[in-house]
Amino acid sequence: MRRYELIALDMDGTALTSDKRLLPETERDIAQAAERGKTVALCTGRCVPELADYRRQLAGVRYAIAVSGAVLYDLWEDRELYAAGLDRDLVLTLVDVAERYGAMAHLLCTDASVIRADQATHVADFGMGAYQKLYDTGAHKVEDIRSAAAARPSVPKVNIYFRSQADRLAAYETIRTLPQTVTFSEQAGLEMSPPGVDKGTGLRQLAELLGVPMEATVAVGDGDNDRSMLAAAGLAVAVGNADPAVKAMADAVVADNDHNGAGQAIRRFLL
Repeated sequence: MRRYELIALDMDGTALTSDKRLLPETERDIAQAAERGKTVALCTGRCVPELADYRRQLAGVRYAIAVSGAVLYDLWEDRELYAAGLDRDLVLTLVDVAERYGAMAHLLCTDASVIRADQATHVADFGMGAYQKLYDTGAHKVEDIRSAAAARPSVPKVNIYFRSQADRLAAYETIRTLPQTVTFSEQAGLEMSPPGVDKGTGLRQLAELLGVPMEATVAVGDGDNDRSMLAAAGLAVAVGNADPAVKAMADAVVADNDHNGAGQAIRRFLL
């Protein structure tokens, strides 16, 4: 078997359970990999502030490929190694689209997760009920999301969560030609990242930083926004609950996210 040195784990739907917990078994497997000199990295759509509740459990994880590849972060030294962003005018356009559909715009910044205060208490209306606690405790809530966007020269990623998949599709047709990378997420969400930026480019950057050839990397994921890192990695692994299209492109399928699929991938391919 080829020797793998770096494994990149998606968080939501992969390393985390359906109720957003990190299983003790997953924590154990990550720690064992770190003890043996392997690199376990997070490759997530979340921004760094949204990782706060897990950092103690993930003490062996040094690097986070955050906001879908737009930010590379050193968790041990608390410093940004790389960041890209959508410019202000484009962000404002996306916010306006969200407002037009009565959707929830979410600004994922290097220093904060920003949403509208009046939407923060009922995120289930936008298919995000599983994340209610995260928004309650980790989001910066503002009265006017457009003003919050206008105050920043750029934003690494903008998510928009719609009330229906029909609204998502209609909005996608409106914005799909804008200079950005767009992926579908959650029940009815769109994620907008800078052009040419995705989880795959983030994984390549980290591998280059560490001097690890891409053939020696493993990526583990479940959803549409994981496909770029799965395509980039030397070995693509889907968890058991992954979308059918993700399973179809994977080299291997492990247990689901509620049964330590991420840990199984670590044990099987790194240990």
